[in-house]
Amino acid sequence: MTAQPLDLDLRRFMRPLGGGSHVAIWVVLALLVAFGAWRYGVGQGGFLSAYNVASFLRYNSMFVLISVGMCLVIMTGGIDLSVGAVAALSSVVAALLSVQGLIVALPAGVAVGLAVGVLNAALIVGMRLPPFMATLATMLASRGLALVLSDNSAVSVDWTSDFTKLGMNNVALPGWAPDAWEAVAAAWLPWTIVVTLPVVILAWYLLEKTSLGRTILAVGGNAEAAHLMGLRTTRALVFVYLFSGALAGLAGVFLASPSGGQPLEGMGWELAAIAAVVVGGTLLTGGMGSIPATVAGALLFGLVFNFLNFENGKGLISLSAYWQSVIRGAFLLVVILLQARLGRPQTKG
Repeated sequence: MTAQPLDLDLRRFMRPLGGGSHVAIWVVLALLVAFGAWRYGVGQGGFLSAYNVASFLRYNSMFVLISVGMCLVIMTGGIDLSVGAVAALSSVVAALLSVQGLIVALPAGVAVGLAVGVLNAALIVGMRLPPFMATLATMLASRGLALVLSDNSAVSVDWTSDFTKLGMNNVALPGWAPDAWEAVAAAWLPWTIVVTLPVVILAWYLLEKTSLGRTILAVGGNAEAAHLMGLRTTRALVFVYLFSGALAGLAGVFLASPSGGQPLEGMGWELAAIAAVVVGGTLLTGGMGSIPATVAGALLFGLVFNFLNFENGKGLISLSAYWQSVIRGAFLLVVILLQARLGRPQTKG
């Protein structure tokens, strides 16, 4: 009786991370985390300190949200340029309503983003406008409305309400939880990432496990063929723009909670989201992509800025925010060139 070889289907293990074609970005992310721990330390004030990890997750949860929404839109072959302006508008509305508490301000901020998503869908699906032009128009309108509502200035939040806890506090587990879990959550786990994680899981589930997700990919691959096959392409297109708008609205609530309504914030966020989607391996032409890899792409860009902040703290370099944008652009260009080279078919001479 001969021993059977061990059959390890690596694709099955890679599937939750976006499949074999996207797992490289998770490897890069892990290597960067290891480098950060080695370079900047793991103790108090270091790269893997509770303060830095919680701050990193708290801030980058906004970019994860808008990147996930953008990923679904791009999978259909579309684009949503309004996400940054929608986040700014949502932050203003949430801040204005913060006196009513989190239970009012949070849904209101998300509703603002959803309303803009409805408008985007109406323009693109109903009136058949190009997504670039439609979302450019709603971006300008949202930015202008944010400035009008805020009177061209930052809007303070009501610090006596519980609204600020969302963006500033970490998770407080109930008293029956083990003491060790309570300590870990209180030190490492911000509320924003706790809210973001179920949203990411929902987006992954819809894309991978439902007919809606298959239709989204089919529309990006060939919209006309998908329609002729009897797929509900209109429903898929409407959904992705509503979902992207709602996530941008939620990102705006995250923005407002610790710092108030910011009508001038969010400029360039749409480009950051597109960059995260591209780095995650999603085709700009649509038809292919991965939610987990997009999350990794957003975190990857966040790590680059985190590294720059630590280097500035060491005093070895001093880079302004402008130079950080240059570095982000150069980093994106290198990733795209590498993807193009690795994806080029090999020819035998």
